Amino acid sequence: MTPNASRSTFSRWLKWLLLLVVLLIVAGVIWRVVGGHGGMPPGGEKGGRGGHRGGAGGPPGMAMMMGGATLVHSGVATTADVPEYLNALGTVIPNASVTVTSRVAGQLEKVFFTEGQKVSAGQLLAQIDPRSYQATLAQYQGDLNQNQALLKSAQLTLVRYQKLAAQDSLSRQDLDTQTATVGQYKGAVAADEAQIASAKLDIDYARITSPISGRVGLRLVDPGNMVQTTDTTGIVVVTQMQPAAVTFSVPQGNIPQLTKALHGGQSLPATAYDQDNSSALAQGEVKFISNQIDTATGTIELKATFPNEDESLFANQFVNLRLQTNILKNATVIPAQALQLSSDGSFVFVINKDNTVTRKAVTTGPTFGEDQQAILKGVEPGDRLVTEGIDRLTNGSKVQLADESKTTATAEAK
Repeated sequence: MTPNASRSTFSRWLKWLLLLVVLLIVAGVIWRVVGGHGGMPPGGEKGGRGGHRGGAGGPPGMAMMMGGATLVHSGVATTADVPEYLNALGTVIPNASVTVTSRVAGQLEKVFFTEGQKVSAGQLLAQIDPRSYQATLAQYQGDLNQNQALLKSAQLTLVRYQKLAAQDSLSRQDLDTQTATVGQYKGAVAADEAQIASAKLDIDYARITSPISGRVGLRLVDPGNMVQTTDTTGIVVVTQMQPAAVTFSVPQGNIPQLTKALHGGQSLPATAYDQDNSSALAQGEVKFISNQIDTATGTIELKATFPNEDESLFANQFVNLRLQTNILKNATVIPAQALQLSSDGSFVFVINKDNTVTRKAVTTGPTFGEDQQAILKGVEPGDRLVTEGIDRLTNGSKVQLADESKTTATAEAK
């Protein structure tokens, strides 16, 4: 290749390179111009401060400004009787639980219940073969008849001896001997009657009945098996879940508040919630408190009772218990949206008469309902508070209420 041809090729490549640079510069300028006007609207802010809620009306994260005032929604502090609650994890226990066992030994003939069935006190559950006890009863009855006959004969003889002794025709020793014989047969008859009563009781025990009203569990012994009085497994377990009880523990610091009510004969309302604490299972009351503190945990145990008419509580079930311990009379209540959190604690924005806001620190109490919050200190009933549009507010900011702005706009349109 000649020197002239090389220079010509280099010149062409240089022209293309310069053209590419110019195109890149033009594209960059166009992108900056278009991007600057198509980005975030002027005056808008991206996101909000932690603990603040977005402004009312307009795009999210941007407060609407009207005449230099921030458009906000508001709520008014009121008064209400606010209940105080104590939460604890509890365990459902039956009001009564009985393992049904046999009081006599023998073969299990029949069972008269279905697993899971609801039974009443005295209802027949099972039958033990009673024939051996019936035979024993017949033997005791025979012995009784024999001894009763001997007793009658001895009594007649005693009457004759008494007449002869009165006529001095019988020695005193013979009379005393016959009197003792009559006493001996009376004792034999009494023993036979006791044995008969015991045999009848064994026959009655062969009919196994439910000692309480409740619901039976799974059958633990099948018919045909031999059962003994020493068996601890039992035939079936009957649990009484109407009413049911829930045992739970609370820190010992709550004892003075609890004993003041419970030792005075009062009861405290309680609600049992499911394991997720999302739905209420039963309503009941607490009447019983233990007489000692568990030194290992520093807690004291209580028991709540529930009618459990729908049997929503099951034995050994874990539940979340909410115990009402007190009621705050005429407490100050605000909308929960008005309460804000910061590193300094809880606060609210109070709207003044000149439509400026003042930031006030508050002391919170228990929640009330789904969207109310009790305030112990910092707010007075009747104070108007900002509930929405808080993200651009500072102490002394000018605000305009959303309801007032709508009314003004409607009046101007007319």
